[in-house]
Amino acid sequence: MSSVFNQGSDVFQLVSFLIGKEEFGADILSVREIIRPTTITSVPQAPSFIEGIINLRGHVVPVVDLRKRFGMEASEQSQDSRIIVVELGSRVVGFMVDAVSEVIRIDRSITEPPPELVSSIEARYITGVAKLNDRLLILLDLEQVLQERELEEMEPEPDEDLLECE
Repeated sequence: MSSVFNQGSDVFQLVSFLIGKEEFGADILSVREIIRPTTITSVPQAPSFIEGIINLRGHVVPVVDLRKRFGMEASEQSQDSRIIVVELGSRVVGFMVDAVSEVIRIDRSITEPPPELVSSIEARYITGVAKLNDRLLILLDLEQVLQERELEEMEPEPDEDLLECE
């Protein structure tokens, strides 16, 4: 997982967000920014969970709908919907969520590994569960949500005509 989850620190910071009725948390250090949804341009033949691409200050950023990625029923964007823009190595990816709740500090002592039922290869991005006072927070490693092959598929194809002109 990204740095904070692997370090020996007793406390780490997360951004918490909602997908449906479930609350998730991701390492704040991997989050570049959180934005309101903007015009999303669909990409032909993209995987079903790719919502499309956005122009973020001159950079093309693919947007992944986490509802679709997690096999949940799609829903319309609302006033609370947000795109969490994350750096995944050298790539920047946006993750569409239903709402962002808060930035929260979690003590490592209140976390547990994911239950065995969700420890399959399909749930490789679930790193644990935090037990808060009245709720459970599912801890995600956003770097693992997409496989390397899927990240490569999101890369824009080089324009052959432009390459010949150089």
